[in-house]
Amino acid sequence: MYAILDIESTGGKYNEEGIMEIAIHRFDGHKVVDKFISLINPERDIQPFVVNLTGINNKMLVTAPKFHEVAKRIIEITDGAVLVAHNAQFDYRILRTEFRRLGYDFQRRSLCTVDLSKKLIPEAESHSLGKLVRSLGIAVSDRHRANGDALATLKLFKLLLNKDSSKTIITEVIREETLGELSTKQLDMVDALPSETGVYYMHDKNGKVLFIGKSKNIKKRVNQHFTNIGALARKLQKETKKVTFEKTGSELVALLKEHHEIKKNSPIYNDKRKRKGFSYGIYVFENKAGNLTLKPEKANGQAKRLGSFNSMRATQNFLIKVSKEFQLSGELNGTIQNEKVLGALDKYSIDNRNVVVLDRGRELGEQSAILVKDGILNGVGFIELNYQLNNIHILESIITPMQGDAHSTYIIEAYLRKSKRIKIVALD
Repeated sequence: MYAILDIESTGGKYNEEGIMEIAIHRFDGHKVVDKFISLINPERDIQPFVVNLTGINNKMLVTAPKFHEVAKRIIEITDGAVLVAHNAQFDYRILRTEFRRLGYDFQRRSLCTVDLSKKLIPEAESHSLGKLVRSLGIAVSDRHRANGDALATLKLFKLLLNKDSSKTIITEVIREETLGELSTKQLDMVDALPSETGVYYMHDKNGKVLFIGKSKNIKKRVNQHFTNIGALARKLQKETKKVTFEKTGSELVALLKEHHEIKKNSPIYNDKRKRKGFSYGIYVFENKAGNLTLKPEKANGQAKRLGSFNSMRATQNFLIKVSKEFQLSGELNGTIQNEKVLGALDKYSIDNRNVVVLDRGRELGEQSAILVKDGILNGVGFIELNYQLNNIHILESIITPMQGDAHSTYIIEAYLRKSKRIKIVALD
């Protein structure tokens, strides 16, 4: 559990500042479950430069509650949570100072999104909140007000959690939470999981990832791990002390994240066999007359691939389907209408193309975006606004980079064949 925090202070000498506005969003890693936003009477004057920056003046705070009147609420909403703030050292210090004036020792673990963004987005020109979120295409309003900055930090933190494919953030948090054996029963873990599409991570007592999986129903799949009687299930039942998850909305994103993160993290209970990608494909050949022909072939690096497959039978079956769908004339593997062949390539192939594959997002108004460059997976992310898609630099900043391989290509092309909802946007 996280408490996304932003504080506006009066300014002044070190440790003599007071809190004049606070915003806290209690965030379970997926959604905000509680929030507290309030002006606060700091019982001291606001520095002129702070008034100019925030627009908050002394008159606005005369009737606001004093800190001791909201202290209990702050304790409750941050209980058991990790404080997350942009420049967390400052916000945490100011908050502890206010509690110390009341004779209370306020202690919470904290994460700083400045430090996290430097690790996960090192290429950013600036890691200040305003410039960073602007470069990432994150919409913000009410800058330099507590709730505006807290919401910007929340959106940034969601992006950082998504980019953290090594699970550094959650591993460190779990390690601190689980000093000793967890007493929570496995069914309690299952109850906390969503019945939605995504990737799940089964951790040991130190936060280390034991197993990574994907499912269209995370709750149901993890429940199966805990109730099955196979060798793998018994190991996971014995060693799993926590289950975390990432909702993806898109099954394609879940498949790609699962493949990428298993390669990157090498969990001890995932299959160690290397994926070979694909063995067969439907390829485009051109005769002397310039007519295009589709043929099923064993894969050997040929150019112009319509689709990739793991068996010749699947390859031939799909060629029949495409021929019917696009009303390709002539013999099945003979000369066909070039325009229709190219239409089939646009719909079903990513071979040597620069495209964004769009699928459903995690919530209403959001889309998942899979970036493909020169036919190779480049990364995945989530977008809300069209200009994030149309600006390639913003899009590249938002996505979580992934190193594509033959298997990720097969995953994408296989998904294109079965999903009617998916959309391909050419970048060139």
